[in-house]
Amino acid sequence: MGAESKRKLFCELCPFTYKLSLQKNIFIRHVKNMMSKEKMAHEINETPFSHLIASHSSHLIKRGKGIDPVTQQNKAHNIRLACMSMNGLIIHPGETFSFWNRVGNTSAKRGYREGRVIINGKLTKGYGGGLCNLANTINRAVLQSPLTDTEFHRHSDALAPDEGKRIPLNAGTSVSYNYIDYRFRNDTDEDVQLLVWCDEENLYSEIRSNKEFPNYYGLSEEGHHFTKEGDKYYRISKIYKDTYDRASGDMVKHELIIDNRSEVFFDPSLIPEEMLRA
Repeated sequence: MGAESKRKLFCELCPFTYKLSLQKNIFIRHVKNMMSKEKMAHEINETPFSHLIASHSSHLIKRGKGIDPVTQQNKAHNIRLACMSMNGLIIHPGETFSFWNRVGNTSAKRGYREGRVIINGKLTKGYGGGLCNLANTINRAVLQSPLTDTEFHRHSDALAPDEGKRIPLNAGTSVSYNYIDYRFRNDTDEDVQLLVWCDEENLYSEIRSNKEFPNYYGLSEEGHHFTKEGDKYYRISKIYKDTYDRASGDMVKHELIIDNRSEVFFDPSLIPEEMLRA
């Protein structure tokens, strides 16, 4: 039993088998996309719709102990490039947003640089690295809207120490061309618009419409702490989507969306002592 549990997957044997598995997954997803009946959003209008439904922002550049400044600069470059493919996207009723349908292959030929990626549970470098930050910043806004996540993959919500006040799900959305996608669908009866852009230090996302919806939304977190298991540390929490009636302000739904158990990828000495529990 012990030997079986330590047996490596085919993709973990060596770099060649990893690349072979990657190309297989990409090909299979291409076939699935061609056969899919999902209607993808494609119309672009960068003039902002009148009503802001939800927004979120995140830092482009993380600084601190153990953080490589070069890959951080490359991440910012990659995000700016990807934003150009989707800023102003209109998602009509029944249409789906697909991250990779908009961004395409993140190759060096298309201008992408090496940033941080997670491969087989380890931080390393790869072209297009850092785009998980863009997907997560969009997802944070979508979760605070009436839109419906239809494909969501998770990685660690503890890639770097919190900067200031804890923001639930400040990381944790995983994307990898093209088989690990992030998608959401517009199940409302109104057009909605996605805006994404950067300034020197920050990335911004907004979900807009030309109509005010009857509900508004927020995210909340319960039981947030860290724990040590063997040689590894984990962030533990429960993350909820809260729905409020706009007219009364009353909460009408408190829905658990993530039972969070994320491996810590930063220096564990940076975990606040009061947040570490047995």
